[in-house]
Amino acid sequence: MTTLRLATFNVENLFARWRFKEDVNPSDANARGWIVDQTHFVELGQDDKAITGAAVREIDADVLALQEVENVDTLKHFRARALGGREKYPYVAGVDGNDMRLIDVAVLSKFPITHIRSHQHLLDPATPTTGLFSRDCLEVDVQVGTGLSKRTVTIYVNHFKSMIGGRNQTRAKRERQSAKVMEIVTERFGQASPGDSPFVILGDLNDYMETNGDGSPGIDELVSWDQVQNVVTRLPLEDQWTHYWAAREEYRQLDYLLPSASLATATQAAPEIFRMGLPLRAIRYKGPRFMGTGFDKPKASDHCPVIFDIEVG
Repeated sequence: MTTLRLATFNVENLFARWRFKEDVNPSDANARGWIVDQTHFVELGQDDKAITGAAVREIDADVLALQEVENVDTLKHFRARALGGREKYPYVAGVDGNDMRLIDVAVLSKFPITHIRSHQHLLDPATPTTGLFSRDCLEVDVQVGTGLSKRTVTIYVNHFKSMIGGRNQTRAKRERQSAKVMEIVTERFGQASPGDSPFVILGDLNDYMETNGDGSPGIDELVSWDQVQNVVTRLPLEDQWTHYWAAREEYRQLDYLLPSASLATATQAAPEIFRMGLPLRAIRYKGPRFMGTGFDKPKASDHCPVIFDIEVG
């Protein structure tokens, strides 16, 4: 058996974005363009990225699925600056996706990545001129172990349609995304019992399983699929939240790690939800936080990483 420490983390705007310095006239700076060695700009979000880096280092996942990464170059820069460089995570996967705000999904891995497949080209049957996946469903094969114990684990990294505009109003899109992820998995691993194969569906699904006045979940078909297991339910109910929404004082599970039935059965341990990078306003969490974390900013993210040590046989 080989243990794969797998995590999913919405890192909230891991961007390479810049702002003119206060003493710079934007018109002058743009008159002939700008080059890297000029100093007209300051990088935004440095304090947040430092805490995000601290969280990633503390998690120390073998394979880390990420949401809200601007692009692979930005991720590699973050890796070099905050994580110890290529030596720490030699393998990176990411493809520019469908989001106009440039928030993509990606993977950092200590183990070799042997296959990458994007599904961003799939069209939404309800609106055939737009992509079905808000970002992508990124399919990544990871080679785990060595020698006779070498195995391939496939991960499907997702970031579903947000609830902005209303949970009920956006529900149908997440339903279609959920159904398509299940179809993609069954096409790869077989219709009869895909859960016998080693795969994990994970990411920010942007919905929770409870039905309330805002509507019912659009992800329940996927999360309750008998070919996977929502391992967060192994934790006490009050500890299953991964996101805090300040406007409504709501603590919900929006982030999911769904190993195939065979992987879930082979691994009896509970996952970990890591909260040290949350802002201070998430008062339900009483544990330690990283130095410098603020009431709202800076912070690692408004989401908590979900970590699961999977036994791969």
